Amino acid sequence: MEALYADLLSEDEQGLIDSWRFCSPPAQCLYVRLVSRAGPWFRVDRLDYPEIPDLPAALAELLEKGLLARADALDMDALGPLFTLPEWRRAFADETAVPASANKAALLEAVSTLDLGDGELQRRLAGSQTIVAPCGVEAVEVLQLLFFGNRRQGLTDFVLSDLGVARYYPYALDRQQRLFASRAALDEYRHFGLLADAAWLLREAGDGEGLAGLGELLLEDWPRHAPSQRRYWRLLNRVARELERHGQLPLAATLYRRSQLHPARERLARTLELSGDPAGALAECEAMLASPWNEAELDAVRRMRPRLLRQLGRPTPPARRDRFDTRDMLLPPCGERVELAAARALEAEWAEVHYVENQLLNGLFGLAFWDVIFAPVAGAFHNAFQAVPADMYEPGFRERRREILARRLEELRSGDLRAQVLATWDRCEGYQCRWVAWRYLSRDLLARSLDCLPPRVLLAIWERQLFDPAENRRGFPDLLALDERPGEYRFYEVKGPGDQLQDSQRRWLRFFAREGIPAQVLRVSWSDD
Repeated sequence: MEALYADLLSEDEQGLIDSWRFCSPPAQCLYVRLVSRAGPWFRVDRLDYPEIPDLPAALAELLEKGLLARADALDMDALGPLFTLPEWRRAFADETAVPASANKAALLEAVSTLDLGDGELQRRLAGSQTIVAPCGVEAVEVLQLLFFGNRRQGLTDFVLSDLGVARYYPYALDRQQRLFASRAALDEYRHFGLLADAAWLLREAGDGEGLAGLGELLLEDWPRHAPSQRRYWRLLNRVARELERHGQLPLAATLYRRSQLHPARERLARTLELSGDPAGALAECEAMLASPWNEAELDAVRRMRPRLLRQLGRPTPPARRDRFDTRDMLLPPCGERVELAAARALEAEWAEVHYVENQLLNGLFGLAFWDVIFAPVAGAFHNAFQAVPADMYEPGFRERRREILARRLEELRSGDLRAQVLATWDRCEGYQCRWVAWRYLSRDLLARSLDCLPPRVLLAIWERQLFDPAENRRGFPDLLALDERPGEYRFYEVKGPGDQLQDSQRRWLRFFAREGIPAQVLRVSWSDD
């Protein structure tokens, strides 16, 4: 983190790093433990960490270096969660008329009526016990944001790597490609994070007036720096959706128009329809149909558009009905997964049948585009512990890599696709990549699949995955059957009794039908049913 962002750190943030760095390992460990927990205050008598053999010494060191604060006059709100109901009863039973069956909230309410200063309140409860809180929590939040590039992850995300469970690909990390180019960009990102927190609180309180005020603020307070853009759009969508629920449709529509993140256009069309403007809603649908952002938006348009056309008295296209190649299969009960039972039955017809679900085609995608996925792109990698770039599942992933993707696709089209994919397997096996589930794949399975699946088929599948990586990594058929010669293969989607095709599965089956890719739905029933 320092290598990337030392020039952006405040004096307090750098001071925290320096103080922590010069602590002993046990004191460092204790500080990390405390800032990783919900606090802010902790009873020392409740702390127990096997990796810190001398806890009093570690506490004393942190207190001396200013990394811990000792409490001496906490109020009721701070002390309430630190002590149990029996402890509160022992301290104040003689001074309150609360029955023994009363809960903690009732007892605390009674204690709050006593004329006790904060110091006396803590002394009565804690006696000589020490209560501490880690200092510099806000600085730690900034450091975590710089390291992880988001507010979701924290220090506990180090665990798997520290244990040696995960190996990460050595992609480039340098200041030229960092997420935050300036302190202003960092502070703006944090600012919109605070507004997102405010939106959540207003939503929980059901405060429609407050949400409207926040919405008006967002229309005036837009981001100037790229890292905040997506966060801003997401916040617009969230506030607009709540305003819809409060019946404030005009303001909701205005917020959706400002956003460039799904489902803004879909929700705008629905809002316009609810506002009595089917023509405006239809215009939004036509724009989405002409240049869709993702699969979910396309699905929404296909549902809304016929209804809007009918409202406007215009002709509607005939309803689309899926007619997939389907086969019924009667199998004896066997006590195993229906997919495995179907695969075993199909082995009589094919040289080999593999239960691959999403793992195979996603793995092939990850290997084919490995160097694109881990390419040095601004804001993509924040630390050495990422299994994909930060924007992997965002609409802008393809646009930000347009040139390198075009080159890679041309290499795959014109070169030996099989050799290229297997070479990446040999070079990168074991490195963390969310596209490649190493434990479910083998080099032999990949080689056999690449022998049978035509390159044009794989390239068509990969192009569709690139359109919407988030959605199109799921829904693949369960089984892949392979024969001896190239081009002899078939995908099977297996459905047991009562199972229905999911939207993502239907989308892939439609795509396979359009592309002439052999695929069949197997509807399995058990012979004793």
